[in-house]
Amino acid sequence: MREIELLVPAGSLDTLKIAVIYGADAVYIGGEAFGLRAKAKNFTGEEMRAGIAFAHAHHVRVYVTANILAHNADLDGVEAYFRELADMQPDALIISDPGVFEIARRVLPDMDIHISTQANNTNYGTYRFWHRLGAKRVVSARELSLKEIREIRDHIPEEMEIESFVHGAMCISYSGRCLLSSFLAGRDANRGACTHPCRWNYAVVEETRPGEYLPVFENERGTFLFNSKDLCMIGYVPELIEAGIDSFKIEGRMKTALYAATVTRAYRRAIDDYRESPEKYRANLSWYHAEIAKCAVREFTTGFYLGKPGREAQVYQDGVSLKRCTYLGTVEEVRADGWFRLTQKNKFSVGERIEVMKPDGRNESLIVRGMTTEDGTPQESCPHASEVIFVDPGPSQRMEPYDILRRCEEPDADFERRTPGCWHL
Repeated sequence: MREIELLVPAGSLDTLKIAVIYGADAVYIGGEAFGLRAKAKNFTGEEMRAGIAFAHAHHVRVYVTANILAHNADLDGVEAYFRELADMQPDALIISDPGVFEIARRVLPDMDIHISTQANNTNYGTYRFWHRLGAKRVVSARELSLKEIREIRDHIPEEMEIESFVHGAMCISYSGRCLLSSFLAGRDANRGACTHPCRWNYAVVEETRPGEYLPVFENERGTFLFNSKDLCMIGYVPELIEAGIDSFKIEGRMKTALYAATVTRAYRRAIDDYRESPEKYRANLSWYHAEIAKCAVREFTTGFYLGKPGREAQVYQDGVSLKRCTYLGTVEEVRADGWFRLTQKNKFSVGERIEVMKPDGRNESLIVRGMTTEDGTPQESCPHASEVIFVDPGPSQRMEPYDILRRCEEPDADFERRTPGCWHL
């Protein structure tokens, strides 16, 4: 069996640390320029240096995205940026543009280069082309089936790596090469400024009646023409491995730390369980799916892996994600008396029962026994955003740094109906 890498996104230094602690083998991050997530928090040079050091201290690799489709005005900046990266020592660059690739090979000759899915990598000839130029890995186009990926593996050098998305949001356009945002909003998705028009509700305007919007109904809420379900392949880990994929890639550099922790922990356990025993993996399928459903989800699809998707791969009701759990905060420090410090992400109160996520896969129940401000003033709740508080978990509950607090609702019938394949296997 090939070694399988679990590759997790991080849009901030805090999320990087969570991904590392919750089981990532590698994380991918973006600097303040030349990546495709301009609206993510992204990393300053100082944060990137700190994140790489933290990950390496935990034996986790870091890949830096530089996968825009560059224009002339970008090239000098790309070269300067790569020179800055030289002494930070990330483990690889993710690149899609041949001009940017050439700069990377010249400025960072010893750096591993991974070819982004933006380069439309749909056949083994493309893989071999990039391998001859010195690329270590190619990220498969999202339009490939498992059968096609298996054929690519059979026709490329053994040492060349295949990376494939296994979870997260799906672009409606070919491998993410989208012009909708540029046309409708003047913001270029291929340079990191996508406004996500695939999630918008659309109407029709008749040529001779400008300004008169005629609704188009899929249902009473409107129509969502391009709104894909989210990819989820946690129930197909054996098939992904057998296809010859080396790196399981999670999408979501604009997601929260709770998302990173939840998805990372579930896929980590699924991969490890399968490597230990296929029977153990099958026995725990319900747990993986139940945990994944605690993220914000837009229903699930298997994308192109099992065949070309049809109408069932779209969400027609609305453009928002369903959410069962609310992120309350991450434990930052535990005092000798057992009280712990966190920065509040959402309000919770004394007396409330909440769930504690632990990196090893356990979920524990906690009743909030007490709460104070940072200066020790008692309070009944924490209503202020990003408020630093100390919480008493009670004498029987031992908290640890990086434990995550979340409030989870029981799934209602509508949630179960709209997350097929997650609650009903």
